[in-house]
Amino acid sequence: MKMRAMPVVMLLFLASCSKVTQDNFAKVEDGMSEEAVRAVLGTPTDSSSVSVLGVSGTVSRWVSRDAVITVRFVNGKAALKSFDKPSPETQK
Repeated sequence: MKMRAMPVVMLLFLASCSKVTQDNFAKVEDGMSEEAVRAVLGTPTDSSSVSVLGVSGTVSRWVSRDAVITVRFVNGKAALKSFDKPSPETQK
Protein backbone atom coordinates (compact mmCIF):
# COMPACT_ATOMS: atom_id res chain seq x y z
CA MET A 1 0.00 0.00 0.00
CA LYS A 2 2.78 2.44 0.84
CA MET A 3 4.47 1.83 -2.51
CA ARG A 4 1.28 2.76 -4.37
CA ALA A 5 1.14 6.13 -2.64
CA MET A 6 4.73 7.00 -3.53
CA PRO A 7 4.06 8.00 -7.19
CA VAL A 8 1.21 10.25 -6.07
CA VAL A 9 3.42 11.89 -3.45
CA MET A 10 6.21 12.41 -6.00
CA LEU A 11 3.79 13.93 -8.53
CA LEU A 12 2.45 16.37 -5.94
CA PHE A 13 5.99 17.26 -4.91
CA LEU A 14 7.06 17.95 -8.49
CA ALA A 15 3.95 20.03 -9.17
CA SER A 16 4.62 22.15 -6.10
CA CYS A 17 8.21 22.79 -7.31
CA SER A 18 7.15 24.48 -10.53
CA LYS A 19 9.07 27.64 -11.28
CA VAL A 20 6.21 28.93 -13.46
CA THR A 21 4.80 31.32 -10.87
CA GLN A 22 3.72 34.94 -10.75
CA ASP A 23 6.59 35.64 -8.30
CA ASN A 24 9.23 34.25 -10.68
CA PHE A 25 7.60 36.04 -13.62
CA ALA A 26 8.07 39.32 -11.71
CA LYS A 27 11.80 38.55 -11.38
CA VAL A 28 12.24 38.54 -15.17
CA GLU A 29 13.25 42.02 -16.31
CA ASP A 30 13.79 43.61 -19.70
CA GLY A 31 17.41 43.25 -20.78
CA MET A 32 18.08 40.03 -18.84
CA SER A 33 20.11 37.46 -20.74
CA GLU A 34 18.55 34.16 -21.75
CA GLU A 35 20.83 32.43 -19.24
CA ALA A 36 19.66 34.69 -16.41
CA VAL A 37 16.01 34.04 -17.28
CA ARG A 38 16.68 30.28 -17.32
CA ALA A 39 18.26 30.58 -13.90
CA VAL A 40 14.95 31.99 -12.62
CA LEU A 41 12.46 29.87 -14.60
CA GLY A 42 14.41 26.73 -15.48
CA THR A 43 14.59 25.13 -18.91
CA PRO A 44 11.75 26.29 -21.18
CA THR A 45 9.05 23.85 -22.24
CA ASP A 46 9.55 24.98 -25.84
CA SER A 47 11.62 27.53 -27.67
CA SER A 48 12.05 28.72 -31.25
CA SER A 49 14.59 31.07 -32.81
CA VAL A 50 15.03 33.04 -36.02
CA SER A 51 17.76 35.33 -37.31
CA VAL A 52 17.15 38.01 -39.95
CA LEU A 53 19.66 40.60 -41.14
CA GLY A 54 21.84 40.23 -38.06
CA VAL A 55 19.00 40.42 -35.57
CA SER A 56 18.20 37.21 -33.71
CA GLY A 57 14.93 36.54 -32.00
CA THR A 58 13.86 33.73 -29.69
CA VAL A 59 10.49 32.97 -28.16
CA SER A 60 10.60 30.69 -25.12
CA ARG A 61 7.63 29.34 -23.17
CA TRP A 62 7.48 27.81 -19.72
CA VAL A 63 4.27 25.84 -19.23
CA SER A 64 2.81 24.42 -16.04
CA ARG A 65 -0.63 23.13 -15.27
CA ASP A 66 -1.63 26.50 -13.82
CA ALA A 67 0.22 29.08 -15.92
CA VAL A 68 2.24 29.88 -19.03
CA ILE A 69 5.13 32.33 -19.13
CA THR A 70 6.33 33.54 -22.53
CA VAL A 71 9.51 35.56 -22.96
CA ARG A 72 10.64 37.05 -26.26
CA PHE A 73 14.37 37.69 -26.60
CA VAL A 74 16.03 40.01 -29.12
CA ASN A 75 19.76 39.43 -29.62
CA GLY A 76 19.82 37.29 -26.46
CA LYS A 77 18.14 39.83 -24.16
CA ALA A 78 14.59 39.73 -22.77
CA ALA A 79 12.42 42.24 -24.62
CA LEU A 80 8.79 41.22 -23.97
CA LYS A 81 7.18 38.89 -21.46
CA SER A 82 3.69 37.65 -20.65
CA PHE A 83 2.04 35.62 -17.89
CA ASP A 84 -1.15 33.74 -18.72
CA LYS A 85 -3.41 31.50 -16.72
CA PRO A 86 -5.27 28.92 -18.83
CA SER A 87 -9.03 29.17 -18.76
CA PRO A 88 -10.87 26.36 -16.91
CA GLU A 89 -12.03 24.93 -20.26
CA THR A 90 -8.46 24.40 -21.49
CA GLN A 91 -7.40 22.68 -18.25
CA LYS A 92 -9.82 19.77 -18.73
